[in-house]
Amino acid sequence: MTDHNSLQDLHDPHASREAFFTLHRDLPRQGPGSDTTTRALLSLAGPLPERPRILDLGCGPGRSALLLAAEAGGAGLAEVTAVDPDAGFLDELRTTAESRGLADRVRPVRAGLGAPPFPDGSFDLVWAEGSASAIGFDTALAAWRRLLAPGGTLVLTACEWTVATPSAAVRALRDRHHSLRTGAGNLAAAQAAGYRVLGVVPQPASDRDEYHRPPAARAAAAGPGAPGTAAALSATREEIAVPERHGHEYGYTGYVLRPATAGTGAAARSWPARPETPADTGAVRAVNLAAFGSPLEADLVDALRADPSWLPGLSFVAEGPDGTVAAHALLTRCTVDGVPALALAPVAADPAVQRSGAGSSVVRALLEAARERGEGLVLVLGHPEYYPRFGFVPASRYGIRAPFEVPDEALMALVLDGSAAVPAGTIAYPAPFGV
Repeated sequence: MTDHNSLQDLHDPHASREAFFTLHRDLPRQGPGSDTTTRALLSLAGPLPERPRILDLGCGPGRSALLLAAEAGGAGLAEVTAVDPDAGFLDELRTTAESRGLADRVRPVRAGLGAPPFPDGSFDLVWAEGSASAIGFDTALAAWRRLLAPGGTLVLTACEWTVATPSAAVRALRDRHHSLRTGAGNLAAAQAAGYRVLGVVPQPASDRDEYHRPPAARAAAAGPGAPGTAAALSATREEIAVPERHGHEYGYTGYVLRPATAGTGAAARSWPARPETPADTGAVRAVNLAAFGSPLEADLVDALRADPSWLPGLSFVAEGPDGTVAAHALLTRCTVDGVPALALAPVAADPAVQRSGAGSSVVRALLEAARERGEGLVLVLGHPEYYPRFGFVPASRYGIRAPFEVPDEALMALVLDGSAAVPAGTIAYPAPFGV
């Protein structure tokens, strides 16, 4: 979990590199993060084998590697290969692993991150907190995919813009080696690279503080030293000072990804999704009645069909093996401060097929149809443990709020078009919603 942005900014490659690592030696973290975030990302990775093979790329002193070794898979059975280009960090990891009784489950390996020296399909979980920046988000997606075993998962964090137009000063620093994108841009890149998004975890500001505070204290007390020290101190101080002035313009987000052809094809084939036809009206009503146990959602769908907010082609059904309608999802027009957006509601699956992938299949197909139509923003009020798998994040991140009281984590947004500014303000739902 080494954040290499500061390191790449140094001017004397060898001396500054050594001074940088000396400055950061024996610190708890080498990139923004926390044990809470690591656990949240791990929970979204889905079930792992009893003895999962895990690769931690850019492990630094091993904070995440040690947690994964202790908690992933069956208790005490995870096998973690921890990779970092710095021998000093790996020495720290060995010492800590031995002190915690984890030496037999953590294997430190000194290597670069661009072409890890392991055979294809070697790992059930590839982990990279803070280290994708060393080679770039897109390069990481492409280079690390081959390492995943069938059904394997890639977890990585990325620095990204949280405003449409970052100031020139912070853009010059953050884009110096690899241009940043918004979260919507990174989601689109992951999907274009052939990944299915299992979950998205926006990292809180405290994750950045946990990384910056220890080196800030050390840099403040440091004076001139060996060759390269001045450059290392300058880069570290600059990296720490930027969030104080521009922290609202960028942040860190964790992505949990799985190759679309690894372990997901069978579910998609079992529940093919398509736009509804007039012949499906009765079956869609029956699915909503069965799913919710009351006529409210079924009546809502019928009312929306007669409302100006209805968008032909954005009501989808998933079919079972016998051709019957097993799940339904609907997008209708809403607005945010007058700007057009989409409301995802309701989403329903027949109780007989719930947790089988039918609901996920119809939602993914519907969102892809909206993206292909050029829609920019989708909003949903729903379960915060379900919708992040499709890329939704709390709507409050964009300054979007509901017209009624709602838990922050339950109102979520998915940006489909990262090239357009995301509107902020209050959602205006179609009249049939009654709000």
